[in-house]
Amino acid sequence: MATDIRESAVRPAPPHPDEERNWGRVTTPRTLLSRALSVPLALGFTVFLPLFVAVQDGDGQRDAAFWLQLVLTMYAGARLSAMVLTSRRKLLQGSFWLFVYMAMGVAPLAQAVLGRVPTPVVGPRSDLTTAIGLVLLGCALFDVGVLLARHRPTGRAGGSRKEPRPVMAHRRRLQLLTAMAFLGSAALIMKLGGPAVFFSSRQEIIAGIEEAGVSQDGQAGQALLRGFGTVPALLALLLYTRWLITSKFARRKVSILVTWSALAVLNLIVNNPISNPRYWFLTVMFSLLFTVFPVSAAMYRVALSMAVVIALLVFPFADRFRYDEKNYKPVETTSFLEPMALKDYDQIGMFANTITFSNSGPGHSYGRQLAGSVFFAVPRSVWPGKPRDTGVMVGQWMGTVNTNLSSPIWAELWIDFGPLGMGAGLLGLGYAAARVDRRYAKRARRSSPPGSLISTVVPLVAGYSFILLRGPLLQASGRIAIAGICLALVATYRQDKRTTLR
Repeated sequence: MATDIRESAVRPAPPHPDEERNWGRVTTPRTLLSRALSVPLALGFTVFLPLFVAVQDGDGQRDAAFWLQLVLTMYAGARLSAMVLTSRRKLLQGSFWLFVYMAMGVAPLAQAVLGRVPTPVVGPRSDLTTAIGLVLLGCALFDVGVLLARHRPTGRAGGSRKEPRPVMAHRRRLQLLTAMAFLGSAALIMKLGGPAVFFSSRQEIIAGIEEAGVSQDGQAGQALLRGFGTVPALLALLLYTRWLITSKFARRKVSILVTWSALAVLNLIVNNPISNPRYWFLTVMFSLLFTVFPVSAAMYRVALSMAVVIALLVFPFADRFRYDEKNYKPVETTSFLEPMALKDYDQIGMFANTITFSNSGPGHSYGRQLAGSVFFAVPRSVWPGKPRDTGVMVGQWMGTVNTNLSSPIWAELWIDFGPLGMGAGLLGLGYAAARVDRRYAKRARRSSPPGSLISTVVPLVAGYSFILLRGPLLQASGRIAIAGICLALVATYRQDKRTTLR
C-alpha cells in the first residue's frame, strides 16, 4: 500500500479511455525533425531501395514471381517506415517488419535479380510464386490483426475496464535467478573446457559439445545445456540493468553494482558474438538497447533505421567466427547484391521448398510439427516418432548436405495447418503484437517502478522474434522454455517493500 501511495504521488493518473490513443505521444523538436525526414525515409525504404535493387543487371527471370517479390518488398518498406516514424514505440511490430523487409523482401529481391540463391529451390517456379504470394497475404493479415487490436471491449455498463495489476520482479527471487545464472553458465563453461573456447569460433564450440558427450543426448540435451548457460545470465543482466537505470537507490548500492558488473563479465563470455549465432547475439543487443533506453523514441527510430544498413552491409559477413582459420572462406563479391544472394537469407526459398515437399506426398501434419516444438524436451528414446526440425526434414528430403536450414513462421504454419491456418496464425500474431506493444508503451515510462517486468520482457521478446520468425520453431523452443521458467521464478504481483525493487 505504501508503494502505491508513493507511486501515485509522482506519477500522473492514467488518462481516460477516450484519451488512451494519445498515451505516450509528446510533440518535441525531435518529433518535428522526424516529420521533416518522413518523406525521404519512406521513399527510401518503399521506393528507392527496392527499385535500385530491381534494376541491377542479373540473370534472374522477370516473371510473376519477380514482380510479386517487388510488391512484397515495397509493402514491407512502407510498413517499416510507418514503424520508424510512429510517435509510439512498437517493438514487436517493428521487429516483425524489419525482419520481413530484409529477410523476405530486399534479400530475396536481390536473389531474384541475380538468379542466385543460397539454398536451391527444387520445385517448379509456380511454387516459388505461391510462396511469395502467401508471404504477402500473411503480411496483410498481420496488419488486419493489428487493426482488430484497436477495438477493445469496454467494461460493464459501457465503463472502462479495470487495468490489471502489473507483474513485478521479486527482489529475493531475482537473487536466486542470479545464482542460477552463474551456476548454469559455469556448468557450460566447464563442460566445454574453459572460457577460452568461447573466444575462438562456433566450430570450436560444437567440437567441445561433441567431446563433452552432450551431442549424444540429442538436440534437446544440447539446447538445454546452452539454454541454461546463456538465457538466465542474459535475463538477470537485463533485470539488473533496468534496476540501475531507473533507481537512484540501486546506483548507490555497492552490492548491486558489483552483481551487475559480474553479470556483464559473465555475458561477455557466454553471450558474445564469437561463440553464438548471429541471430542470438542480435537478441542480446536488441534487448539490452531497449532496456537501457526504455523511453527514447529517437533511439527506437535510429535502431530500426540502422538495422537496415547493418543487415545490408554487415550481417552477410558476420559469420566470420562460425569457422576456424583453416575452414573460413571469405566471399569474393563484385556487387553488393551478391552477399545477400549467397548467404543466409533463404527464407523465401525454404518456404517454396516446404510447399513442394508438402505437395509431393506428405501433405500437412495438422499440428504434429508444432507439438514437437512444444514438447521439445521429450527425448526420442521416450518418443521415437518425435518430429524433426521442419528445416532439417525438408533439407533431408531435398538431399542437401547442410540441413541447418531456416523454416520461417509462414512455412511452419503452412506445413501444419495449410493456407487457412497460416492466415489465422499471422492474423493472431498481429493482434497479439499490437496488444503487447500498446501495453508496453503505457508502462515503459520513467515513472514506472524498477521491477516492472514488461519493461524487460518485451525488449527480450522483440529481439528473440527474429529467431522465431526465421525458424525452425523446434530450435527456438529450448530458450523460450528456459526464459519462461526464469520469468515464472521472479514474477510477483506483490508490491510491498520486502519484495519489490526500489
